[in-house]
Amino acid sequence: MFTGIVEEVGTVVDRQDYGLTVQADKVMDGMRLGDSMAVNGTCLTVVQFDGDQFRVDLAPETLRRTAFGQLEAGSGVNLERPLAVSDRLGGHIVQGHVDAAGRVMSRKPEGDCVIFRIRAPKRFLPYIVEKGFIAVDGISLTVVSKGAASFTLSVIPYTLTNTNLQEKSEGHRVNLEVDILAKYVESLLAR
Repeated sequence: MFTGIVEEVGTVVDRQDYGLTVQADKVMDGMRLGDSMAVNGTCLTVVQFDGDQFRVDLAPETLRRTAFGQLEAGSGVNLERPLAVSDRLGGHIVQGHVDAAGRVMSRKPEGDCVIFRIRAPKRFLPYIVEKGFIAVDGISLTVVSKGAASFTLSVIPYTLTNTNLQEKSEGHRVNLEVDILAKYVESLLAR
């Protein structure tokens, strides 16, 4: 389980068909084989590491559901280690199970913030609510508004500077994980 509070932005060193090698600093501390690591919000397993790099495998299902297909050497990726029992839950409950990839429709400044409009697959829009949580590339964010096919986010300067959102502009794909609580409520009500 994760919180959506990005610890650092790592750099993709190598992207192969079913694997990804990332250079990092902070998240390397105490790393062990088999550890979980949220990479752009996707819970992946560390299969190899050495010095300042780690490698994760990418399953075909992961590639189908995420925006990993656009990653290349030099791409920045958001990294977060799993939540420890003693940690504060600073963001929201994020499983690292990406629901789908969305697309940045626009990016506009507003005051010292940046407003992002993200297109989401229609089947996930019912789970997105104004002032609710959503994880975008693993970042815990609050939904400002929701339209027929998209939603908006207001990103503060700190978040913009300390995540890969600084690299995202119109047309970029992003990983989306909707609030798990909404999915459980729907499942219970369907009974």
